[in-house]
Amino acid sequence: MRLTTTRQDVLLAAAAFAGGLLLLVARGYDTWTDVGFGWRIIPLAGLCFAMLFRRTRPMAALAISTPFNLLDITFGASLASLVIYGDALYAASLYGPRRTAPVLLTLTTVASLAVGGAVGIAFTTLQGAVLIAAVAGVGWVGPVLTAMVVREHRDRAEAERERVRQMSQLAELDRRSAVTAERARMARELHDVIANHLSAVALHSSAVLKVSDLDREGINRAMEVIRENSVQGLAEMRRMIGLLRDGEDGDSAEVPGLDGLERLVERTARTDLTAGLKVTGDRPELPAPVELATYRIVQESLTNALKHAAAGRVEVALDFRPDRVVVTVDSPLGQEGSRLPGSGSGLIGMRERAAMLGGEFAAGPDGGRWRVRAELPIETENA
Repeated sequence: MRLTTTRQDVLLAAAAFAGGLLLLVARGYDTWTDVGFGWRIIPLAGLCFAMLFRRTRPMAALAISTPFNLLDITFGASLASLVIYGDALYAASLYGPRRTAPVLLTLTTVASLAVGGAVGIAFTTLQGAVLIAAVAGVGWVGPVLTAMVVREHRDRAEAERERVRQMSQLAELDRRSAVTAERARMARELHDVIANHLSAVALHSSAVLKVSDLDREGINRAMEVIRENSVQGLAEMRRMIGLLRDGEDGDSAEVPGLDGLERLVERTARTDLTAGLKVTGDRPELPAPVELATYRIVQESLTNALKHAAAGRVEVALDFRPDRVVVTVDSPLGQEGSRLPGSGSGLIGMRERAAMLGGEFAAGPDGGRWRVRAELPIETENA
């Protein structure tokens, strides 16, 4: 086994050796044996040598210290050796394996009582036995108990640091999740606002430009649709800008709701495509998220119909049930692809809106028509 040390332990060992020599010169030891001064330096030097490894190899340091401490007791226990050996017990209990401290506590307690009992028997004095046992307990048991307390506090501090680190990581994950969720929400809102209104503007302006024999009434109707979509698009963009700037939804009247569905369906039209709205059931008081999601799903479905549907009629059905709102939008299935470019994110946005409310969403061909169907619970956790 390779023994290593630290600069701090080297300094401690040197200071302990110097202090021990000073105590030996001052005769700070028992004299029950008649040994010379030079012999007493041997256990002191051995104990100080073991201090070099108190942090890096605490169990090896204790193993080296113990024979030298017993030798010092044989010569006549010295105060310096008692303190240095106590440090070895402390280091082994603090830096050694976790099971070491309880074992050393038991051994040192038994050893202290044994030394006290031996002195009492040898000298037939209770007072001496108690005094020696007390001194041994302070020198041997005390360091072990102190190390156990320090280790417990260190473990608690480490556990607290780990808890704080984990909480910081969770907070960072929550922050990232919140940012991602907010970005996704804003992406859905921006897509729904821009796609619907600009698609209507693009389609009707294209009709005005491409149809050479369009009468004045047709031109006026197209321009009215263009103007209305431009004004409403700007109003919704201002609402979203206010939300981003102030963190508030602003005037609730500006938030699209079911009251505007009829007007939304009426202005969804091409020269070869019309739209109608059918409402069944008694409309309850809907939570704001459900009402907004219903409006946005219908809005995006109509936008997709303008871009992709074949000639015919778009049927929008709104069925109010006791526990949910069922939205169905049927449009003629197009055969020639998109009339306007699109990224396909509209279906993703509608599916996300339904999922956030705990609802269901489906979209796809159905008997020669394209059907969008969403079921939104009225009572939701997010409501």
